Amino acid sequence: MRIDAHQHFWLRERGDYDWLTPALPPLWRDFLPADLAPLLDRHGIAGTVLVQAAPTEAETAYMLALARQHRFLWGVVGWTDLAAPDAPGRIAALAADPLLVGLRPMLQDLPDDDAILAPAVQPALAAMAAHGLALDALIRPRHLPRVQALRQRHPGLHIVIDHAAKPDIAGGDLARWARDLALVADDGLTHCKLSGLVTEAGPDWQVDDLRPVVETLLAAFGPERLMWGSDWPVLNLAGDYDPWVAASGQLLAGLDTAAQADVLGETARRFYRLETR
Repeated sequence: MRIDAHQHFWLRERGDYDWLTPALPPLWRDFLPADLAPLLDRHGIAGTVLVQAAPTEAETAYMLALARQHRFLWGVVGWTDLAAPDAPGRIAALAADPLLVGLRPMLQDLPDDDAILAPAVQPALAAMAAHGLALDALIRPRHLPRVQALRQRHPGLHIVIDHAAKPDIAGGDLARWARDLALVADDGLTHCKLSGLVTEAGPDWQVDDLRPVVETLLAAFGPERLMWGSDWPVLNLAGDYDPWVAASGQLLAGLDTAAQADVLGETARRFYRLETR
């Protein structure tokens, strides 16, 4: 069973995607379920996890409404202000919807690299753990030590690192990233997404550019804590769905059938507790 553990939709007229501008021509249009469904069918992908693209609860409600309309959307990772005084109550209300499987603070965009460790955020993280919601960590390599500290504070919180923490593939500076990633993975609990790599490699990427990164991820997390995602349509900045699926097949070809099944679907199913719809 194949699962795309990381994809997005947006409807520009909603107006809360502050990062989305005409300066990103491949992304400057609406991307909706009808655009993704043929790609999933072509590659035999049974379900997806729809991830927030705007830091608003309004977008979370929009995504949940889409998930109720389209059966291939098996889970939604939404957003709420984790630093708000009433965040635990808001999280409890959001968690009442069985299609909500996690929350994603957009940590890479916050001015304070230690924002996730702020005292005001800790009650919200405890509430997420209590309600079984995952934390999708949208981070850069510099944030990896913060994830390690976060794990120590909240051992029961389900954490997955989005896009492998966006290593500098194009620049080739991977040594510190690999070291810090291994330290995070050493907890035996934190998961990671095999997604977003081609965007970090640049428009002229080749499969061999990605190979050392994927080898590092497999060594650190193993197939049982690594999950494949497309990051579509952000993926379109450096390619398309078909080439990424093909590249993933080449990069995972050395794994046995069970390990490939983990990365391509079973890890996401277990982590997010997804159910076939």
